[in-house]
Parts: sequence; structure tokens; C-alpha cells
Amino acid sequence: MNEILGKVQAYIREHGRATAVELLVNFVLPYVIYVLAQKQFGDVKALMASSAPPIVWSIVEFARHRRVDALSILVLLGIALSLLAFIGGGSVRLLQLREKMVTVIIGCVFLGSTVIGRPLIYQLARASMIRKSSSELQQFESLNTNQYFRRTMTIMTLVWGFGLLADAAVSVALIYTISIRDYLIAGPIVGYGTMGALSLWTFFYARRQRRKGKARRAAEAAAAAAPQMEHT
Repeated sequence: MNEILGKVQAYIREHGRATAVELLVNFVLPYVIYVLAQKQFGDVKALMASSAPPIVWSIVEFARHRRVDALSILVLLGIALSLLAFIGGGSVRLLQLREKMVTVIIGCVFLGSTVIGRPLIYQLARASMIRKSSSELQQFESLNTNQYFRRTMTIMTLVWGFGLLADAAVSVALIYTISIRDYLIAGPIVGYGTMGALSLWTFFYARRQRRKGKARRAAEAAAAAAPQMEHT
């Protein structure tokens, strides 16, 4: 427990400010803009205006950290789909549904990557290590031929894919059952809650798999050493 609390505190110290800004841009500003614009411009235009801060933020962040890798492609896909939803027009419900199509398509990309044998979690983790110039990159890449490691990457990718699709399904249900203003509050909570739950599960699952791998390697080493001990 102390280890987990320590990691949480370290994360807050390192990423707390960035997280606060992201919440402001993706949660607070869209709600405030919609409330202020809705009476004068109507639901559709107000909702389109409320979509502007997250889209602009995504473009700025990509420009700051520009690099051609799996993570960048995923970000660009999200930006492109968000822009299509933004400029597409139509009814309020249709606009909200188009925005959730971003989540659906990205979820399908996760699932599709397992079908072709290139789990997206592996690609994203590798891209993150490259960005950070991680010393663990070479060891991480060498594990790609290990069947247990590949199974772990595949399971993680499947969980993320189905998790994102579940997030979209819940959001679609909310779109048709609550008001637009309420959805601007509930939608981000569902989205951030899903991402938080998936990230937490990934952390514990990866740690458990590392422990199992370490124990398996120790058992294999012991089994290999046993015949040598018998001959001595």
C-alpha cells in the first residue's frame, strides 16, 4: 500500500499541473462555453463551440510533442475524427454521437491490432520509451519474441479495446436519457473514469505478470541446474 501511495504522490508531483490544465480544457471550459452560448445561439452551435477547447488543446499538444510513432498516429486519428464531428453539423444528438465515434473507432483499432498480431499496447509502450529515451527499451523489445509477454500485451490490448467500447456504449445511453447540460458533466466523468480504471487495471496486471515471469524464469533456471547437480 505504501508503494502505491508513493507512486500516486510522485505522479501528482510530476503531472499534477498538466492534469489540472487538461481537466480545465476538457471538462470545465466546454461546460462553461455551452452554458453561456446556449441561450443566444441554440443547442447545436453552443455544443460545437464547447468542442473547440479540447480540439485546439489536442492540436497544440501534438505540435509540441510531434513525433511519428504509434502514439502520434493515435492522437492524430482522434484529432481528425473530432474535427469531422465538429464541422459536420446536424442535430445535437447526432453531433454528440459523432464525437463518441472517436472512442468507438479507437477501441476498434485496439481490437484490430490483436487480430493482425501487433497489439497496440506494445506499440504505445514502445513509443513512450522512445520518447523518454528509456534505458529499458532494448530489454522491452527483446521480450517481443516471448510467448508469455506477447500474450500479456494481447490481453492488455483486448481489455483496453473492449473497455473503450463499453465507455462508448454507456455514453450513448446517457446521450439519449439525460439533458445536454447534464451530459457535459456526466460524459467526461464516464470518460475519465474509464481511462482511470483501465490504467489502474493495467498497472496491477502488468505488475502481477512481471512477478509471474520472474518466478517462471527462476523455476526454469532451477530445473536446468538440477541435472548438473545430479552429476556432481
